[in-house]
Amino acid sequence: MRVLLTGHQGYLGTVMAPVLKAAGHEVVGLDAGLFADCVLGPPPADPQGHRVDLRDVTAEHVARVDAVIHLAALSNDPLGSLAPELTYDINHHASVRLARLARDAGVRRFLYASTCSVYGAAGGNDLVAEDAPLRPVTPYAESKVRVEDDLHDLADGDFTPVFLRNATAFGYSPRLRADIVLNNLVGHALLSGEVLVLSDGTPWRPLVHAADIARAFTAALTAPREAVHDQAFNIGSEINNVTVAEIAEQVAEAVCGAKVVITGETGADPRSYRVDFSRFRAAVPGFDCEWNVKRGALELADAYGKFRLTKEDFERRFTRLAVLRAASDAGAVDDTLRWRR
Repeated sequence: MRVLLTGHQGYLGTVMAPVLKAAGHEVVGLDAGLFADCVLGPPPADPQGHRVDLRDVTAEHVARVDAVIHLAALSNDPLGSLAPELTYDINHHASVRLARLARDAGVRRFLYASTCSVYGAAGGNDLVAEDAPLRPVTPYAESKVRVEDDLHDLADGDFTPVFLRNATAFGYSPRLRADIVLNNLVGHALLSGEVLVLSDGTPWRPLVHAADIARAFTAALTAPREAVHDQAFNIGSEINNVTVAEIAEQVAEAVCGAKVVITGETGADPRSYRVDFSRFRAAVPGFDCEWNVKRGALELADAYGKFRLTKEDFERRFTRLAVLRAASDAGAVDDTLRWRR
């Protein structure tokens, strides 16, 4: 299968491309390249692809493609809140435009990277399934809800959108992100000796390793149409439904000598939810996540040490908001986050 992978030079795309190739697929990348240089360790071997802004995709980019895996986005809550209008322009409008172009070009399957943060203010201890009310509390999560709604309207007998609502990602990727919870806490622990939690530690977080996300998308690519057509699936594992305080304890165990410090200065985070992941396991028999939080913390601690992660890199090169601010301050991108020619 010839697969267009958007965001192939991002945190998840860099992990997913080799998984797709190993499964026998031909991978064509598409990425604006904003985070292409955010590499920790050996440079990854990217698939051939297009260096293009998502907002500038044309019919030619989706021609002769069997499926699209759409990861590209302004990707996390602080970044989305910085410029909500850009979040909606890129994450929502450009994503739906890509899907229309793909459908018109004869692409039959469109896998969309959504997020469990669409349940944002779910609260409580009950497991949240895909039919639960959606309560996004950030522009990032709201943009995902809007795309799901619009892709649903595009679904027909020839075009199958699938909405994969990923739990919060973790784990090593050659293009590291340090601004997601487990990756961030492990970095702080190694660099400062403290597992620093600014909230009160009580919110629930569902986590999933980047490699398990890659495996899930690869499985959804070839799953029977009737099993996945126009459906939403939570991607993750119930064993990785953990509180922020529990994540911190796992990090302290992985990083020798690290001490958990819960300041509580930001109070209780309204984003709290435990998630039911059984629907995807039922739709794709044989799939289950392979990584838990403890194993992921150990993997990150090992990679950070092996590749000599520094405080400056941790706070600047591998934090998405800092990368974009630096590019803007240097005049490399304009106010709309487009490269200056």
